[in-house]
Parts: sequence; structure tokens; C-alpha cells
Amino acid sequence: MGEAGRLPVALRGDGRRWSTVLAERSVLGVVHNVTSATRLLDLLSVFESDERVQVFFSCTDSSALDEGTRDFLTSRGMLHLPWNEAVSHPFDIAVATSRGGDLHKIGFPLICTPHGAGYNKKLRREPGAGSREPGAFGLTDEWLVHDGRLIPSALVLSHAEQLDRLADGCPQALPVAHVAGDPCLDQLNAGLAFRSTYQQALGLLPGQRLVVVSSTWGKGSVLGSPQADVLRRALAELPADEFRVLAAVHPNAWYGHGAWQVRTWLAPLIDAGLILPPPETEVWKSALCAADFLIGDHGSLTMYGVALGIPCILGAFRDSVVAPGSPMQRLGELVPRLSRTQPLPAQLAHAAETQHNDPKLAGLRRSVTSEPGKSAALIRRLLYSWLQLPEPSHPATTRAVPIPSAPSTHGRRLPHLHAKLVSATVSDSSLGPSVSLERFPGALQRSWRSHLSDAHLAADPDDPDLRWPRSADVLLLPRERYPEPDAVKWSHFTARFPGCGLIAVEEADQGCTVLFDDDTRLRARWVDRPAWASFALAASAIHAWARMCPVRDRPRDSIRITVRAGHRLAPALVEFVPVG
Repeated sequence: MGEAGRLPVALRGDGRRWSTVLAERSVLGVVHNVTSATRLLDLLSVFESDERVQVFFSCTDSSALDEGTRDFLTSRGMLHLPWNEAVSHPFDIAVATSRGGDLHKIGFPLICTPHGAGYNKKLRREPGAGSREPGAFGLTDEWLVHDGRLIPSALVLSHAEQLDRLADGCPQALPVAHVAGDPCLDQLNAGLAFRSTYQQALGLLPGQRLVVVSSTWGKGSVLGSPQADVLRRALAELPADEFRVLAAVHPNAWYGHGAWQVRTWLAPLIDAGLILPPPETEVWKSALCAADFLIGDHGSLTMYGVALGIPCILGAFRDSVVAPGSPMQRLGELVPRLSRTQPLPAQLAHAAETQHNDPKLAGLRRSVTSEPGKSAALIRRLLYSWLQLPEPSHPATTRAVPIPSAPSTHGRRLPHLHAKLVSATVSDSSLGPSVSLERFPGALQRSWRSHLSDAHLAADPDDPDLRWPRSADVLLLPRERYPEPDAVKWSHFTARFPGCGLIAVEEADQGCTVLFDDDTRLRARWVDRPAWASFALAASAIHAWARMCPVRDRPRDSIRITVRAGHRLAPALVEFVPVG
């Protein structure tokens, strides 16, 4: 609404006089919170381009986690009105994606649809009420009947298996049930064709792999199980040049604690490269289309990821809130749980090797929708039949997942380089020396696992956290603060950083000047530099090679070293030329 107490123009008594477009039908979108609002927009896209239909919105004010809902509606220009006004106005139909609130007060046809990937959670309307085990939220008379009267005029199901569970939980709703598929999964499946486009938009370089970590809300979720330490482990154990990690956090967690608080809790992880998209966007959809691996929990996003065939492990799983006999219960039985003792890369690799052809997982994937690719047509047909309008002449199609405008981190741009622990393997052949590097954020390590057993530390000398430069094997001097490499002397740093074995001063195009403790200088230049190459990687490569090479054998002529950063990034040559 605009001013307090004023209805949108089209709903006023003199609305025809002031309206630009005179719609023939009005639809009320019933919003519970931001999560239900985003789901609702997937459904209401069937009305795009049809000027015969105008949609209004109202919030039931029934969610304990409805912070941000009105801002969500207002920021998108979605006309909304108070709940009491909404239920007293004669809309043609209402559409709701949640069963919460006083939906029984709606006096016109109400179409109820799933809240997520089907009906997988169990929930009581009143905590502690009754002794009977609650059934699936949205499929029982507790949520569908009020004073003996069925609340929805139509109940949308995404899969035919839900009919059997509905028959157990609320048999009087069977006549109004419609199996219409899952528009979100249809959208995600259509998005797989644009996988490389989404990867590039999310900031991935060619050859990098994306790990999506999804967290629903509440106790037992990934974020609600701090003992699992999932996000930190993903960033600490996966080589930073080969992997990117994105956290898809449920809106209820964001708005329940506040965006500032969530970002503050995750700030060290964001500094280490975590991609953290804001909750009101559709970035999580493009991330699933782009993902190579998924670490999930009992939330719908995990179910969608498994349905897409993404190799998955469970970072957390709260069995007690999952509806018996639901696809989510089977997911919890079939998908492996994250091991605290096994290295994470090995667990992800095992999931990729074993899950693709697993017949039980294939059956689970088919349980999300029994009308794949048809949801837009089926939902449009249902809604227009209740509106008593002929459908538009054009086919109902699935809307494409939008491309993220930029990598969404909301991170701090700090003036210093972050300390990295670098694991290096040096080999030699007839083609010359080769160095394979894997880098890991120093600040996130809590134990010296096998991937760090022989690592060297590369750090910025001006890092205010002095534990890093004081222990550094390699000091990295960025060009912005050290623009004249020839003016840098070894003696400028030895007193403060006695453990240092090499200094690298950044030059143009990610090259550098390298200084050794005997005043030897080399100038590094990438040959046909790939996007992943940096002066820090060049410095670590020469440091690793020099450790294997006695001082007397250090090059007096130029030397080329093949550098690899991870197993999937194409190798590159870096040439080191003696200076002076």
C-alpha cells in the first residue's frame, strides 16, 4: 500500500477512473514470509503479459520469521494490503504457498501449492498439541481443515505419490487435489543448458569447480550444527585455486538473525573466498545449475540438487523434522553423512564416483515431480480455469533462471593479501622442472592435516595479524604498496621476518621480482598467462623449486617452470630470468 489505510487504485470504488489498465480478474498472492514469496513468484509467472489479470499481495502476519517480507514486496513494486483488508475484498482467487495463518478467513477460491520440493517436513500448528505423530506439513487435516470445512478449493501436488499420503492425512482433500509438477525443478532442469554461463557469472574461472553448501533454517541445519563446521572445512580443505564455495542460506536464517549478524558470523569465511548471495535473490538457482558438488541438509535445496544429479553429501540432517515416508526421509537414508575424520576432497570424489549410476538415487530423483517439464502448462490451466478465463494463445513455458549480476559475497575488500598455506610437489623431466601447487587459507586451518604436512606459508608483510608474516616462508609484496621492485632490499625485511626464505614483489601482468637471502634476484614472467595465474603462485613455484635445488645450482640463465594449480586447471609456464 502507499499511504496508511489507502487501498491500491485498482481496488478502490473509483478505481476504473484512475486505472491505466482495466484488468478483468484480480488475484491475491498470499505471503507467509520471504521464502513463500519467492516460491509464489515462480507460480505467478504464468500470468506474465496477460493484462486481463492483476495480482495483489498480502502477508498473513503469522510467521515468526517474517522480517524483511514487506521490504521484499515493496522493493519489487508488488502492491500489498493488510491481511484484514485482503480477506474482506472479493478477489477472484487466492494463491498460497504456505499453510500458515488464518487461510480459513478467505471467502473466495483458494489454491494451495507446495512450500518447497514437495511435502517433506512435519509440523504441528500448535507446538506440543496432541499426542498423534504429525504428518507431512500441508497434507493433513490439521493444516487443510478448519471447523470441519476444507480450506483450499484446490490443492496442488508435485508428485502422484503425495496422493497416498494425502489419503492418510486428509482424505476429504483428495477430490480437490491436482498433480501439477514442480515449476522450480523444471526451471532448474532448463537451466542446466546454461551451466557455463552461470559459472562465469558467479566468478568461476575455466576449470574451477563449484561446491554449493546449502543450509535450511533452525536447529540441525548446516548453520545450526556448528560442531559439523561444514563451511569452514570446505574452504580449509579444498584447494582455493581449483574450488569455489558458495553458501545458500535459507531466508529464515537470514531474517531470523539479521543480515548483518549472518555476515558478521561468516566474515572470516567471506574473507577466505566464500560466495554468500543475499537471500531474496535467485542466485541459489543459478548456483545449483553451475554446481559440481553439493553439501546439504534436510532443506528443499538439497532435494533439488539431488534431483539434478549433483554429487551430494549431508553436512547435517535433522531426522526428527522430516515426514515419515517422504522423499526427504529416503534422501536422509541414501545420501552419505559428512565424516569428521575423512578428508573432504576424498568424500566429494567418492560421491561423484558412486552416485551417478545409483539406482536407488535415480528413483529418489524421480520422486520430486511426476510431471517433468509440464508444470507451467498444468498450473496455468488450473489457475485460468478458476479465473474462468481462456488461457493465452501462446504456450506456457518455463521461465529461465536469471544470470547473477555479479559474484555476491558482501565481503570486505581488505588492503592486504590473505595468508595462504601452500602444498607443493616438485618434479623434473626432459621437458624441465614442474611444480604442482595447492593453496589453502591459513586463517581457517585448525589442524595440520595431510594436505598441509609439508606446506609453506605465503603472507603479506603488512598483514596486521602478525602471526602470519612473522612465520612466513614467502613474503608477498603487492604492486600498490611496493611499486619499484628494484628498490626493495632483502635487508629491509630480515630483522622483522627472520624465517623468510623468499621475497616476491609484484610486477605488471601478475609477474614479479623474486629475492633470495643471498641477494640473488629473478624476474618472473608468465608465458601466455592463464586467468588463474598470479604473482603469488609464481613466487610459491620458485620457492618450492629452490628448496629442492641447492644454492650453487640456482640458475644463472633463464629457467622455465611448468606450474599447475589443482588437477583441472590447465598448466602454465612461468619464466624466471636472473636480474643484475
